[in-house]
Amino acid sequence: MRSKFHISRASLTWIFTIALLTAIGSEIKITPFVNTTFRFGLGSIIFFLCTLLRPTPIILAGFTTSIVTTIFRVIINYSIHDVPLVDSLLLHLPAAAFYILFAICLQILSIHQYREQPLLLGLLVAFSEVFSNLVEQLFRFFINSYTFLFLHDLLILLAVALLRSFFVVGIYSSILIAEQKKRVQEMLTIGSDLYVETLYLKKSMNHIEAITVSGFELYRQLKSLGYRTESLQALHIAQEIHEVKKDSQRIYAGISKIVGEKSFGSLGLSELLHYIEDGNSKYANFLEKEIEFKINIEIDFQTEEHIALLALLNNLTANAIEAIEDQGIISIAIQQQQDDTVITVCDNGKGIPQNNLSIIFEPGYTTKYNVEGVAATGIGLSHVVELVNKLNGSITVESNIQNTMFKITVPTQTIQTGET
Repeated sequence: MRSKFHISRASLTWIFTIALLTAIGSEIKITPFVNTTFRFGLGSIIFFLCTLLRPTPIILAGFTTSIVTTIFRVIINYSIHDVPLVDSLLLHLPAAAFYILFAICLQILSIHQYREQPLLLGLLVAFSEVFSNLVEQLFRFFINSYTFLFLHDLLILLAVALLRSFFVVGIYSSILIAEQKKRVQEMLTIGSDLYVETLYLKKSMNHIEAITVSGFELYRQLKSLGYRTESLQALHIAQEIHEVKKDSQRIYAGISKIVGEKSFGSLGLSELLHYIEDGNSKYANFLEKEIEFKINIEIDFQTEEHIALLALLNNLTANAIEAIEDQGIISIAIQQQQDDTVITVCDNGKGIPQNNLSIIFEPGYTTKYNVEGVAATGIGLSHVVELVNKLNGSITVESNIQNTMFKITVPTQTIQTGET
């Protein structure tokens, strides 16, 4: 029967990785006090950062680190400085006590619950380090007959502990912010896709309603003509279609809550374009194309319509990437023209034939075919038109054999939130 204290192989690997990195890092050190092997090294910094980065059995990690670090230092002293093994072991046992006590303190404090409170986290860990250092020095006093610390020594311990703790917290906070930004970008991308689908779902619901009305009308006509069996069949079909509409309404209501205007707050246009550039750069790399993005923002403001803007600009930018053969340039610009905000997306890929410019926004139009010669769905640009219309704007396109430019004009008051 497997023990409830079973630790996975991945956790054990992570623990030994922490121990080894800490042992190596502790050799990058300074020794602030005379007649002692006490040191300020990178070991405790590495140990603390690693336990923050992922869930870790901290106490087990502390015991493992103390053993590995002690063995590591004993081997170095014996092989390089020719210090007898027993003497070397007695010199470094207090350091082993430090890592055990430090780990116990981190466990008692449950440091992960303070990850989003950097000031409190830094202070708690700093005092934990000072306490562990004091106990280490107490061990040295009994084992190595080292004179105990004076007040200025305690101040040095406190200052270094605060410096190291907040250094680690700063690094971790930077990593956390980067991860949060990545999650926000993923949420926005999913939200923009769902947003487009809600438009077409709503359009389908209106179409279903029209079919339902026609079905009931057919039922009445057949009934008036005396076709009882056929009229009942028409009524049954109309009722089934009405059930489909009700299911669609429930789905629409659920998706609308996810992509509603209040769900994602507001976003600056400059930040929006950063997400578009970052996401589409990855798409270009996936297609093994070298794309240079040129971003020009002449006006920047907060908008609550970033989901719609993200959806239509992602669509146009992805189309531009696909139109470029191997390498090229995509330019995205935002400008203010009187009461309108003008957004342009330009690329130097293969252009659109002049005789097709008037129909490219029609549902079903496409110039894209897969390797088997099957046409794409051709609904991308029709999606864009729906989105632009919802924003009370307009879209035009200009193209030749060298460049294609889509120009979106939207009333600024439609998309702007608050003051510029």
